[in-house]
Amino acid sequence: MNEIVLPTKKVEAQVRNPENLIIFSKPKVGKTSLLAQLPDCLILDLERGTKYIDAVKLEANSIDDIKAIGEKIKEQGNPYKFVAIDTITKLDEMVIPYAEQLYSKSPMGKNWFAPDGGKSKYGTIIGMPDGAGYYWTRLAFTKVTDYISTWAPYTIFVGHVKDTMLEKEGTNFSSLELDLTGKLKRMAAAHADGLGYLYRKGNKNILSFKTTNDISCGARPEHLMNKEIVLSEMVDGKLITHWDEIYVD
Repeated sequence: MNEIVLPTKKVEAQVRNPENLIIFSKPKVGKTSLLAQLPDCLILDLERGTKYIDAVKLEANSIDDIKAIGEKIKEQGNPYKFVAIDTITKLDEMVIPYAEQLYSKSPMGKNWFAPDGGKSKYGTIIGMPDGAGYYWTRLAFTKVTDYISTWAPYTIFVGHVKDTMLEKEGTNFSSLELDLTGKLKRMAAAHADGLGYLYRKGNKNILSFKTTNDISCGARPEHLMNKEIVLSEMVDGKLITHWDEIYVD
C-alpha cells in the first residue's frame, strides 16, 4: 500500500458524467427513441420495444442471452461508449430463474429443484414464505447489473414508473417512483449516479433530477443536481436530442 497523505484542502472532482444513470417514465414518453439518438450506444432490448426504431440494438430474452452478449462485447474489446438496458423493470422479472439457480447452490436451497422441493411447492422463489426469496432475486439482479456495467464506460438503465398512493398528515396523494420490487428499488437508486424522471411538456421531453413530494429523483454530478434538463425537442418535425447536457465531457 502506498503511503497515505492526508489532504489539507479540497480535492477536485474526478468524474463529471454519470457512469450509472437510471431514467424512468410513464409509457410511450419516448425513452427508447431518445436512446436511439445517443451516439455509440448499444440498446439491450428486453421488452421488444425497439422493433419500430432504427437503433444500434440487440434483443435479450433471458439471463443466458445477456451473458452471451456480454462475452461477445468483451471479446471484441468493449466497442461501445454507452450501453442502455431497456428496461430495468423487465430485468427485475428476468432474474427470477437465475435467482433460483443461485439459491439451489446454497446449503439451504440444495433441494430446490428436487421433485418434492421448494420449486414444486412455491412455483417460483418469490413465492417462498415471509419474502425469503427476495434476497436471492436482489442478489441475482445485482450480479447481472454489475456485469452489464463492465461492458462500457457509461450504463443507462431505463425503467417504468410506479404510481403509489401515500398518506401524509391525513391526506392521500400519489407518488411516482421507479417500478422495481421492494428493497431493490432503494438499492438501485442508491447505486446510481443519477435517477431522473422523464416527462413530456409540449414538444419537449424533460429529464428531471428534482426530488419533490410527488417524485423521487436525484443526481450526484453537480451539473445535474436538482436540475431539469430538456433532453429532446421536436423541431420542424425532427427529433433533436441534447445528450450533451447529461454527458458533458
